[in-house]
Amino acid sequence: MASSPCGNSNFDSGLEIKTRSVEQTLIPLVSQITTLINHKDKPKKSERTLTAIHRVGQAVSVAVGRFVTVGEAIATENQELKDEMGQACFEARRAGDAIAQLTDVGSALPSQLDGRVTVFSDRTAMVKAARLLLSSVTKVLVLADRIVIKQIITSRNKVLVTLDHLERVSTFQEFVQIFSQFGNEMVEFAHLTGDRQNDLKDEKKKARMAAARAVLEKCTMMLLTASKTCLRHPDCESARINKDAVFHRMRCALEQVIEIVTEARSCGENKILPASIYNCIKDFKSSVECLRENLYSLSPQSMGSQLEALVERTEDFTDSAYTSHEQRQAILGLCQLACQDTNQLVHVWVEAQQSAHAKEATEDMEVAILKTCQSITDLKRELHKVAVGRASDLLKVHGEQLPLRALKAAGAEGNLEVVAEYSRTLTEQKDQLVETCRLLCHVCGTEPLEITCIHAEETFRVIGPQIISAAQTLALHPSSKIAKENLEVFCETWESQLCDMALLLREINDVFEGRRGDKRPYLSLPRPGKHSTNLKAVKAVKLDAEEQTSVAKLGLELRLLSSDVDTEVEKWEEQEHDIVRQSQSLASMAYSMYLFTRGEGLLKTTLDLFHQAEVLSEEGLQLCSSLRTFSTQLVDEEKSVVMTEMEKLVALCQQLQMGAKTPVQGKTATFQKVDSSIQTTRSILTMVLFLLPFCNKLNRKYKSERSSLGSPQDWKERQDATSPVKEQGAHNNKNSNGFGVKSLEQHMAGLNLLESK
Repeated sequence: MASSPCGNSNFDSGLEIKTRSVEQTLIPLVSQITTLINHKDKPKKSERTLTAIHRVGQAVSVAVGRFVTVGEAIATENQELKDEMGQACFEARRAGDAIAQLTDVGSALPSQLDGRVTVFSDRTAMVKAARLLLSSVTKVLVLADRIVIKQIITSRNKVLVTLDHLERVSTFQEFVQIFSQFGNEMVEFAHLTGDRQNDLKDEKKKARMAAARAVLEKCTMMLLTASKTCLRHPDCESARINKDAVFHRMRCALEQVIEIVTEARSCGENKILPASIYNCIKDFKSSVECLRENLYSLSPQSMGSQLEALVERTEDFTDSAYTSHEQRQAILGLCQLACQDTNQLVHVWVEAQQSAHAKEATEDMEVAILKTCQSITDLKRELHKVAVGRASDLLKVHGEQLPLRALKAAGAEGNLEVVAEYSRTLTEQKDQLVETCRLLCHVCGTEPLEITCIHAEETFRVIGPQIISAAQTLALHPSSKIAKENLEVFCETWESQLCDMALLLREINDVFEGRRGDKRPYLSLPRPGKHSTNLKAVKAVKLDAEEQTSVAKLGLELRLLSSDVDTEVEKWEEQEHDIVRQSQSLASMAYSMYLFTRGEGLLKTTLDLFHQAEVLSEEGLQLCSSLRTFSTQLVDEEKSVVMTEMEKLVALCQQLQMGAKTPVQGKTATFQKVDSSIQTTRSILTMVLFLLPFCNKLNRKYKSERSSLGSPQDWKERQDATSPVKEQGAHNNKNSNGFGVKSLEQHMAGLNLLESK
């Protein structure tokens, strides 16, 4: 709720704040108004304090005036909001003027006793003005946010209209013309929804938005080849089924995006997802631990029901045909132990309740509570081990892609019998993956990851049959290049989802082991002249299907490599070591480039990407300098290895730097530069991934030697920290492309610099 971004219930605006940009804009204003209100408690002020308060009051008034000017300009460009925005701006200006008047030094009166100045005799007036100001400013921001929602809805409507036209075309020429328009509209929609996703406060909504956008991203490529195949083979039933499935999934994803931004609820959304085992365990442990403070916090029957529901959820594991006998026995044994420990707890708990003197847990109860919590924790650990272990094994097996290769070969030979055989194999793999995603959902640990698991489950469930129908089409038309290309695209989507699943596994493990890092928030409010639906200020280069596939694959590799670098960095004992800090920075910037390939994050245009590549190359050269310093302490053979790899790294960084600075023109040249930048970044991370464990091993070795000798070697002082912080390269983007512009909040942000005297 928007009671206040700072959690101060005294300034409840009555409006719900759903985005970080609105919240962050209000924070400095709330801070300064709170300063003014707090000073009302002591009416007598020194001259210095009075001057500071006067400055704050006047600054608030001036900032509100500028802010209102922006709001009025937005109202002029959006007639449907003109009346509401005008009223909110009027109230904000009136409240700002009132605060300026109440903090005016000229209205202060000297005290007859000590000569000090007495100000703000009417505290009620200040509180009233503060409430009005916060309420009206919040309303202006929320109304401005409505414009962003309107943009997304308008963009979605354009995409839907073009999608309907695409579905009905009957000639290649007409299809090419309409698909070109569709591509441009999807680029606009991707930017708008990417901004919105990053700006949402609710992590569940962000995860749902990410899932919907991932579907649209993958379906755009599949729609192209499926439609072409259907046009080339209009009488082919499997081709029609293939195409219809893609169009249906795209419409569902578009609808889900609108549900998220407008907070509408579909029939599917009204269904409450079954509680995961992780949440059941969390709730059960919480109930058990509450008994320490209050023996009557719940009834024994209620605790028994919680445990029964928890054990029932484990049947998804024990009833699975893919769970080994040993794993099944281990889970059943731990469930039985948890029930025994809980029964013992209930026994001593009831005894404690019957005791007239016991109000809190007895010593016997404390022991029973600890044993129960431990057995439940052991069960959680075993379930996590089973789910993650199975997923890892499946990824290793499916990484070979044997059924996909066999389907491609059989389709190209026109062998329907072999296609049918390997279709059954792929269906079995699909069923295994779907069930594994369901198990991962039980142990993933957070609601956003649960949503990601559900998305992965749905993707495997849908893509499997689509691959089969594409293979059948190719088998019926083995000489068709378009049918062959279509099957390739669907197989690549399957492989891409397997990569996403590998990343999901890492995130689940990070949560389980407590290694979750905070993400930098991204803010996006409109500004006058830039928030209308005309987004042609940025001329995005449209990539064809092959180019999109290439960049998407490279992007996934960057994400995997950056995750591997982070993992290696965590193994270092000296987290402040230059090599560690600079490697972390490289991984973070590479991750920003990965987000670019998905139309997400802070990099919005190819110019942003090239700027990020340039900053990354500079950071890489800083790492080379640190490696050179590190190598001076090494013996000949070890030094030679580090220096050799460092020279390769220098060459790659220089190559990336030169490429990023070289100007290009035209669609093909721009794509080649994007492709080259990402490939070189991938090579840099690969090199860093080799050097990190090697240098860590040497660093530990020499530390151990210095410790045993008792006389440390003369290691050089580490250089001053010159590397940018994580994501600095992306954050420093100064491109005014209309996405993520923050002019409204900038008029308020400066208030943080004022002293709260």
